[in-house]
Amino acid sequence: MTTPEDAFQQLASVFASRGDDILEIEIIPPSLGSPFLQDGCFIGTTKKTLVQAYTVARQLFFKKLMSMTDDELLANLLNENQSTDIVSDLVITEIMLLFDCEHLTACNWRKRRLMAALARCQGAPDRHSQLLRVLRRELTLLQSYQCSPLHRHTKSPTLWSHRLWVLKQLLKLEEQSPEALLDLERHELAVVLRAAELHPKNYYAFTYMRQLHALLAGIPVEPKDASSWAGLLAKTLVNPVLDWCLANPRDISGWAFGIYLLNHVPDQQLRADAVGRVLRFARDVGWEGESLWTFIDLTVRQFDLEEVVDEVFIHDQGRRDPASTTESQISPTK
Repeated sequence: MTTPEDAFQQLASVFASRGDDILEIEIIPPSLGSPFLQDGCFIGTTKKTLVQAYTVARQLFFKKLMSMTDDELLANLLNENQSTDIVSDLVITEIMLLFDCEHLTACNWRKRRLMAALARCQGAPDRHSQLLRVLRRELTLLQSYQCSPLHRHTKSPTLWSHRLWVLKQLLKLEEQSPEALLDLERHELAVVLRAAELHPKNYYAFTYMRQLHALLAGIPVEPKDASSWAGLLAKTLVNPVLDWCLANPRDISGWAFGIYLLNHVPDQQLRADAVGRVLRFARDVGWEGESLWTFIDLTVRQFDLEEVVDEVFIHDQGRRDPASTTESQISPTK
C-alpha cells in the first residue's frame, strides 16, 4: 500500500528528472492495478496517489518555502543544479499545481523566485543564459500541464496568466528577430489548439492567444509600420486556426478567435477566401451547427462580404443544376 511519502517521492523524482522535457500526465483509474505508471514522458497516477503526494507537498511548502526571503529565493534558483534539496524545493510547487492548478500561493512563489533572479542578475552577463534556461523550463512545465488530459489545467486562468508573464520576461531578456517571433507565435498556437482539443470551448486558452498577439504586435521590428507587423502576425495564424475550426466546427471559442484574426488582417482578399472556404465546407457537408454559421454571419456583416456568399450559392446552384444555369446564360436567338 502506497504511503503519502512514497507517493510524493514518486512524483518528485519524475519532476526532478524532467529537465526540459514535456510530460503528458493523466489520472488513471485504480482498476489498472498500479497507483503510478511511467513510460518515458507519459505519466499515469491515480487520484488517491496525487492527493497523498499533495498533502506532503503542502506541508513542506508552508514549513519550508513560504518564509523564504528574496535572497533565499535567488540562491535557490541559481544553485538548483548543485543540491538535491534545492531541486526538491522546486518540485514541491510543481506537485501542488498538478493537484490544484488554481493554487495562487504556489504559483506566486514560483513567480517570486523568478523575479528575484531577474532583479538581481540583469546586470550579470554570466547569468543571462541561465536565466533564459530557467524561463524556458518554466514554459515546458506549463505545457506539461496545459497539454495533458487533465480536467482543469487546460483551461486554468492561473496557468495561462503565468505563461504569459513568463513569456514577457523571456522577450525582455532576449531580442528576437521577426522570424523567431513568428515561430514563437506558431508554437504557442499549437499549445493553445491542443488545450482547446482537450477542453472544448476553451475561452481562457484563446484569450491567452489574443493577449500574446497584442504583446508580439507591440514589439518594434522591421518594417517599422506597426499595423503591417500586427497584420503579418495575424495572417500567419489564419489558415492553421481555420483548419482547426473546420475540424472542430462546434467550438465557438475557436470561431471567435478566427474573427479576431481576420479583424487584424488588412488583406480583404484573404478575408474573402477564408469566409468562402468556411461557407463551402458548410454547404458541402450540410452543416447546421450554430457556431459555424455565427462566424459566417458576423464576418460577412463586419467585412462586407456579401458577394462571397452570392458566389458560393451561385456556384452551388450551378453544380446541382448545370443545364438550367447554362440555359439562363444563353440568350435566345431567332
